[in-house]
Amino acid sequence: MKLRKEFDSIGSISVPNDKYWGASTQRSNKFFNIGNILVNISIIRSIAIIKRAAAIVHVKDKLIDSKISKAIIKASDEVIKGKLDENFPLKVWQTGSGTQTNMNVNEVIANRAIEILGGKKGSKKPVHPNDHVNKSQSTNDVFPTAMHISIAKESLSKLLPSLKILEKELKKKSSQFKNIVKIGRTHLQDATPLSLGQEFSGYYVQIKKSIERIEHALNEILFLAQGGTAVGTGINSKKNFDKKIVKEIKKFTKIKFKPAKNKFAELAAHDSIVNFSGALNTCAVALMKISNDIRFLGSGPRAGYGELILPENEPGSSIMPGKVNPTQCEAVTMVCVKVIGNHNGITIAGSHGHFELNVFKPLIAHNILQSIDLISDSTKNFAQYCVRGIKANKKKIQEHLDNSLMLVTALAPHIGYDNAAKIAKKALKNNTTLKQETLKSGLINEKNYDKIVNPKKMIYPE
Repeated sequence: MKLRKEFDSIGSISVPNDKYWGASTQRSNKFFNIGNILVNISIIRSIAIIKRAAAIVHVKDKLIDSKISKAIIKASDEVIKGKLDENFPLKVWQTGSGTQTNMNVNEVIANRAIEILGGKKGSKKPVHPNDHVNKSQSTNDVFPTAMHISIAKESLSKLLPSLKILEKELKKKSSQFKNIVKIGRTHLQDATPLSLGQEFSGYYVQIKKSIERIEHALNEILFLAQGGTAVGTGINSKKNFDKKIVKEIKKFTKIKFKPAKNKFAELAAHDSIVNFSGALNTCAVALMKISNDIRFLGSGPRAGYGELILPENEPGSSIMPGKVNPTQCEAVTMVCVKVIGNHNGITIAGSHGHFELNVFKPLIAHNILQSIDLISDSTKNFAQYCVRGIKANKKKIQEHLDNSLMLVTALAPHIGYDNAAKIAKKALKNNTTLKQETLKSGLINEKNYDKIVNPKKMIYPE
């Protein structure tokens, strides 16, 4: 491998000549070689968006040469488009501010800009990673800004569209199943009837409200820390730099970002991300309930509830021929566990903002973006490959409805709670029907029984 010498404040270090990173990145590769999880590429590209915006502002304010600005913009665009992805080797587990990652992007953009201008990689001439690419910035405001940009971009492009697909499919099922009356269950025991459509309407509303919570939490994410520099004061930046750079970021991303009014809070704490993660956590709780319900209602096909017929995605067993499992439901529930775990990590990390800086930024970024990614992919799959193809097993639903003793609830206003309870217990003990025991009691005749105990009339208020 051909190497070149790069220099930083510590000294010289050998760097692979085919890579654009510099001394800082190389040292991080050595000293923070922890695990195998790389910094999310969305963070890298969001940092490049910041560097691009800064270069535009600086040339307008006559703080850097136009040739240098254009080269930085071109190099940043290449990073944003994914052309230089192999130059970002750093792991999540690094300094808590994300300094190594910010420097990694600074070095790659600087060296690529140098190359564009006909210079030599590693020379820091005519483009310097700190003096030019990182001008008016600190990792302490760059990294939180990148986190917010990434969360917003991934949420608007993936998360919300995927959840809306699931919302739509659940709403369709609610309408499709509205006339199928089934037995309800509380405490895992038989309860009064409802329609299968009503049951699915509950699932639909859970997802609808999850979307609303996420959209509401996203409003806080639109405020950016950029311009706070080291501790929130804006040292080494010009007045109104925060407004100017956020304007450029907004223009480029087409997302309505705004400068944070108080930079101190944005650097020292990440409450807005903790809150956003809380919305994802609630969404995961909803998805866990929905996917488990569907999995249980589809259990069987002969020895379970068997009220739903789930699509067959693939053979379910390596040993039991013909077995089909609720695999999409299982995948969703695993995602839910991970998202809930990620939120716990974000909560703890968010609570460790000491004085002017939270030093758990890479972990927070990793967890929140992973949660967004997992919910996005799993809900889209769940909607397309499970919910869309669900069918009602009307025969099984009717069997369960006919066998239920909780239809006795409709009789209670007419014969009294105690009498109704006695009839239900006798039917259970004697393995007879509710109707048989009711007529045997002599408390009500067959005509009135058939009129009162009508499941179709029991799914709405009188």
